[in-house]
Amino acid sequence: MESKRIRCDVLVIGGGTAGCFAALTIAGKAREEGTAAGAPGAWEQGASYLPGAAAGKDVAAAADVGARGAADGTQTSASGANDAAGPADATAADLPKVVILEKANVERSGCLAAGVNALNAYITPGHVPQDYVDYARKDVEGIVRGDLLLTICERLNHVTRRLEELGLVILKDEDGNYVSRGWRNLKINGENIKPLLAEAVRRCPNVEVINHVNVTDLVTVPDETAPSGRRAVGAVGFSVNDPVAFGIEAKTVIVATGGAAGLYRPNNPGFSRHKMWYPPFNVGSGFAMGLRAGAEMTTLENRFIALRCKDTIAPTGTIAQGAHAPQVNALGRNYEKKYGITTPERLWGTAEETLAGRGPCYLHTKGLSAEAEQDLFRAYLNMAPSQTLRWIERNSGPASEDVEVEGTEPYVVGGHTASGYWVDTRRESTVANLFAAGDVAGGAPQKYVTGALAEGEIAAESVVARLREPAAAADEGLGAAAVDRALASARTDYERSLTADDAPFTTEQLEEAMQKVMDEYAGGISRGYRFNEPQLAVADARLAQLQQTAECLSAADTDDLLRVWELRDRLLVARDLVAHMAARHETRWHGFCENASFPERDVAWGCYVNSRLAADGSVEVVSRPLVGEGERYEHAGAGTPIEGVVAADLGAAAGEVQQ
Repeated sequence: MESKRIRCDVLVIGGGTAGCFAALTIAGKAREEGTAAGAPGAWEQGASYLPGAAAGKDVAAAADVGARGAADGTQTSASGANDAAGPADATAADLPKVVILEKANVERSGCLAAGVNALNAYITPGHVPQDYVDYARKDVEGIVRGDLLLTICERLNHVTRRLEELGLVILKDEDGNYVSRGWRNLKINGENIKPLLAEAVRRCPNVEVINHVNVTDLVTVPDETAPSGRRAVGAVGFSVNDPVAFGIEAKTVIVATGGAAGLYRPNNPGFSRHKMWYPPFNVGSGFAMGLRAGAEMTTLENRFIALRCKDTIAPTGTIAQGAHAPQVNALGRNYEKKYGITTPERLWGTAEETLAGRGPCYLHTKGLSAEAEQDLFRAYLNMAPSQTLRWIERNSGPASEDVEVEGTEPYVVGGHTASGYWVDTRRESTVANLFAAGDVAGGAPQKYVTGALAEGEIAAESVVARLREPAAAADEGLGAAAVDRALASARTDYERSLTADDAPFTTEQLEEAMQKVMDEYAGGISRGYRFNEPQLAVADARLAQLQQTAECLSAADTDDLLRVWELRDRLLVARDLVAHMAARHETRWHGFCENASFPERDVAWGCYVNSRLAADGSVEVVSRPLVGEGERYEHAGAGTPIEGVVAADLGAAAGEVQQ
């Protein structure tokens, strides 16, 4: 197996929504034409609330970083003119060198690969960022980082305008105003949203995209100033197409790998098992590599379970919000008032009605107008064609029959719930110089597409600020030596799997075994999403056995090797998830985390449940106090990864709307 070494200023792991926008930010291309970051309070301009940020300062300052940041002298071959605010005359030599590693192809990778038909996070006229924070806090029953949400919400409208400039079609009325779908959503024609982001990234002169590389581990060195006692200096991985192992040395790292799918037995078996709500290729690798590196995770027990159109697993929000269709059981009775209408309550009600023998459950669409039906046909063709095709092949439609709904298997995804890396407002993890953005970052639910873009921008601005610090250039030799050692060790591990021929099980067999364990003992579909303490203990024990067995798997080629590592990552994330579920002794989120051993909500558990890996590989779980309204959490240094520093200085962002 060949080894390849790369050096850069910023390594972005994952070329999805947040990863692409982080790269655009560092290249000075994230701001709209003629604008820059606004002063605190000017959220319509995407104001920065990074600690110490001065009014009017933004990442355009990166131009004077590059000469110092690109000390290794390496450049990318990409070229193209800048098309937005920022260092307009900057070249690759003037800007920090960014490398994006993507295990698929950045053109169609991540959650936006197939497109979307709405932007679900936007501050519409008459509302302010605090309104969205309040909505998200209510939806997750208070277990939220308001500071993270507010820093996202102040940027939602700015990143939306930037998407439009990149070519995204956002529907407008006759007066030129965006057409909203509810008070926080916009209608779009978004089939090409990911190619638009990818094309913008390709035009950045300082960004190199390397497709088809799977990152397996972060590389760290001791750092007594970091909360975890570690500092990120790079990563290792391998090509999924060729026998090449990569060692990447980087001053800073942004993890933007998305959430975790495939932990549980899915709705559809066999050949159709990958027809699921969340991308099946997002397996939680970002969580896994962070745990192995010593990073702290938060709120994984706040699982996400999507309420979907049956069999096609197409979104239901388009019907529920766009057509205002209520949820009804097989008897035609509306059960929304009985269970509630928050995201988990909609799922909970459907599961409970089914278990009580009053299923199937539906979205009541029968009687829709012909125009409304055609709107739904078009909407799903743009986002989930299988739903429209199903209506057509059955010679029916939502106007003539209600749409049957079901819950998916559970996922770990920080874009919808609060699961992921524990970060401060800079989006820095407890591992120094390791930042997280998008679905892999915890604490800020309901971020969706625009929130992931905003978080990518925040992480990138933080990285640029870090590169300007004198400490960023220190101990380069230490980092290089650590990457060399990690690459040699990783290559040995990869080659062991590639040359082994006596594995007693296949990767697919162990994946099915893992999913069976999670389904039956950790609250999967077959159990109505319920679980109890004894079941979780069984799940943990069996997952530990599967982890040991997975170390002996063999791979015929590097594509097979990808499957091996994806399984290993899933198993680690599954164990961490089970530990979180066992630790929270209450049922705070009906449906999402239905704990039969503790079926009631307990005010004593108004806290965060966090985790990290111990030296022996076991999961350590701790509870941490909530960050209060108007407060901001920042890491405080070694030994205090959670207590940190809390300061009440975010009030300005809740000010009057500026449309």
